[in-house]
Formats: sequence, C-alpha cells, structure tokens
Amino acid sequence: MSSQSRLAVFPAFFRVAGKRVVVAGGGDEAFAKVRLLRNTEAAVTVAAANLDPDFAAYLAKEPIEVIRTDVPEPILAGATLVFAATGDAAADRAVAEAARALGIPVNAVDQPEHCDFFTPALVNRAPVAVAIGTEGAGPVLAQMIRSQIDQLLSPSLGRLASLAASYRDRVDALVPRGATRRLFWRRFFQGDVADALNAGDADLARQKAAQLLVEPGRVEGHVWLVGAGPGAEDLLTLRAQRVMMEADAIVFDALVPQAVVDMGRRDAERISVGKRKGCHSKSQDEINDLLVELAQAGKRVVRLKSGDPLVYGRAAEEMAALREAGITYEIVPGITSAFAAAADFELPLTLRGVASSLVFTTGHDLTGAVLPDWARLAVSGATIAVYMGRTVAASVATRLMQAGLPAETTVAVVENASRADKRLLHGTLNDLPDLQYRDELTGPVMVIIGDAVAGANFEHSVPLVRACDTADAAFLGA
Repeated sequence: MSSQSRLAVFPAFFRVAGKRVVVAGGGDEAFAKVRLLRNTEAAVTVAAANLDPDFAAYLAKEPIEVIRTDVPEPILAGATLVFAATGDAAADRAVAEAARALGIPVNAVDQPEHCDFFTPALVNRAPVAVAIGTEGAGPVLAQMIRSQIDQLLSPSLGRLASLAASYRDRVDALVPRGATRRLFWRRFFQGDVADALNAGDADLARQKAAQLLVEPGRVEGHVWLVGAGPGAEDLLTLRAQRVMMEADAIVFDALVPQAVVDMGRRDAERISVGKRKGCHSKSQDEINDLLVELAQAGKRVVRLKSGDPLVYGRAAEEMAALREAGITYEIVPGITSAFAAAADFELPLTLRGVASSLVFTTGHDLTGAVLPDWARLAVSGATIAVYMGRTVAASVATRLMQAGLPAETTVAVVENASRADKRLLHGTLNDLPDLQYRDELTGPVMVIIGDAVAGANFEHSVPLVRACDTADAAFLGA
C-alpha cells in the first residue's frame, strides 16, 4: 500500500457512557459539539463565563453541567475527552495544551494541528453508528457523505441491531460457528426479521427471529415489485435503493437504464427480461414463473420496472402468481413517467380554473371501435397523459378531435423523460399525427394533451411540425 493511501489518523470509537466530556466555550462552536455529544450517554460539562442566549436556553433544558469560568483548566482533571471550542484560536490552543498535559485527548475546533482526534460526521442508528472523517480537511465534504449514507440506512436499523444483541447468547449456544452462523446472521439482518421491523411490527420481528433460530436452515424467499422511476438515477426512491442493496436477484425490464440496475448489490444476480416492442425476450407468463422459481429457492428478489409498478407495469399478473404460490411480496412505488415529463416541461398537470382532472392512458386505448368513457373528460378540460403514444399519434389526435376536443389544444411530447438525453417537442392536437414520422425518437415517449399544457415552458422544446413540413403544406395549399 502506498503512503498516499494511508490514513494519518486511526478511526476508533471512544467509550463515553457515564464519563465526563468537557466542552470549553459558550458560542456556536461549543453549541455544535454539545449537540453532537447528546447523541451519546456521556456526562457533558460546559465551561464558559458567558453563554450565547440560544445555547443557554438549550442547556437549561438538558442534563448538562455548566461551570461559569473562562479558565477551564482546573475542571479538566478526570475528563475522558476535551473539546476546545471557545471561538478564540489562542484560547483554544491554551485549553488543548492544558488537556494534553493531563494526558486527555483534545479536539481544538478548526485547528487540525492541535487536535489529538477529529470529530466525525455521524450517522446515528444507535447502537449502530457510522462516522465519516476527513482528517479535518473537508468537514463540509464529510457532511455531504453523511447525508448520502443516512438516506441509505433504514430508520429501523438500530432496533434491528438491538434485537440481534438480545439473541446473541442463544445463537452462540444453538448455531454452530463458522459459515452456518454467518449465514444465520445474514438472514437475520436481511430477511423476514428486518422486513417486520421496517414495517413497524416488533412482535412479528421477534416471532420471525425465534423461528429462524429453531429452523436456521429454512430460507423463505421474498419479492419486491419496485418502481425504477422514469430513468434518472437520482429519481429512484430511498426505499427502492435500500431493497436493491438487499436483493439476491434483480429482474429488470429493458426500459430500466443500466445505471439504475447497477445501483443494486454488487453480487446480486441480474436477469434481463427485456420486454420491449419488437424485442420480447420473455413472455409475461415466463416472468411470473421466474419470480416464483427464484423466491421458492429462498432468494430475495427485486422485480425492477420502469416508472411505477402499478401504472402500466403489469404488476397485477405478477402479484396474482406470487399469491397463488404463497410467496410474500411488497410494492415499492416509483415516479411514473407522466410526472417526470411534466417536470421536464415545467408543466402543471392540474391548473385552478382550467384542469382539475388527470387521466393516464395508453395510445392503444384510442385505436378501438369504441371511444373510451374518459374521452369525455378531455372535452371538459382534463389533462390527458398518453403512455407509449408515438406510433398511434394520428389515431389519438383524430379520435379526440372527433370527441370534440379543439384542434388547437396544446400538446407536449417528451422522449426519455428525466434523462440527460431527453427530447422535448410541442405543438397542437392538429400537429400530433406528425409524431409517428419522427423515427429519431427511439426511447419511451410521453404525450400530454390539454388546456393546462399551455402553461408549460416551451423555451427548451422544438415544434412538432418541422419547418419543411409547414412549407410543403403551404405549397400544396397554393
């Protein structure tokens, strides 16, 4: 290992429960350190002749010893840790020297060269803690990393760890050491016990833990039907990202970008079922059978679908197959493409006094002989979001105009909503048939129609009808 990759500090956790920790200072710096220490069971002492009003109000409500002195040296003896946080660099150095003379580790705020230890950015899931340090080089960077980790860890992780601690003696007595015990704990932390705590059912969690202890070899599969959102990685929900990190297998559609699939656990099996027009690698029945087979083998499976599983995601058929097989499953909602497309256009899907209803449909609903009942809503001002509408754009436009929707009704079209390679087009209902000739649009296309669409921002979109088409039409008309 090169010297550049070695740390100058050794990460460690101090045992502070019931022990004195002294914070010297009465301003913002000291206030921040005290708030951090209140995440622990340390006996905190604040030494300061003067306290900022907000800090004083906080201390009055907390079980914290306050000693009014600007010379904290006499009270340092017996402390486990000292924080020099007076706001004055020279005063902090004096506190650091006094603490060090007594053999007490000290942290001097914003003076790395006078620190025996550094205060980390902390993710608290007591008794689990994640500490992020940068050796004082970038506290803001540490806070940014802390925020990302905090989002990834389940809020129930601490309760899960505490429950595990209560079972440790029984596991030591009943489950053999080595691979068998490691497998037991993995199933404990990533199985039914964790799922029950995530759902807020502590009694069920204990029941599942006892069952696992009695039958450590028994493995029950589980399936999550997860919405991957419209495509942008940062629109994946926190819950979706967490379950992807727990999955043994990820079964994904062709419309889910590879970058989103790669956010799953590194060693998870990845299975493409590639349902896409002209490229049906597996039928829906085959996908249903695959999910059942994986779960019956004891695997925890994420079925990853574009958008939301319950919006044109055929989740009903998969849920029916899982129920019939007796396999547990959960739905993890995702952001549906209509919302992402509206956001790309800064488009209000509902607008006071203009549109109070919203209809989700596919273009194929408007190709049959019978006009859908919801078509009447379009005439009354509803906003219509048409999924997968490019190839039937002419039929959609014709049928809606026949139903009475004015030809000049505004239309917004988005390919690859939310993604870096998105394309935005705008026009009127009369222009919509031109969409079927846009062969360059190879990604998923969302069409939004209605009076509310007129309020969109068209600054970054291009007209549906190209200039050459307009010129040709004028020439033919002449």
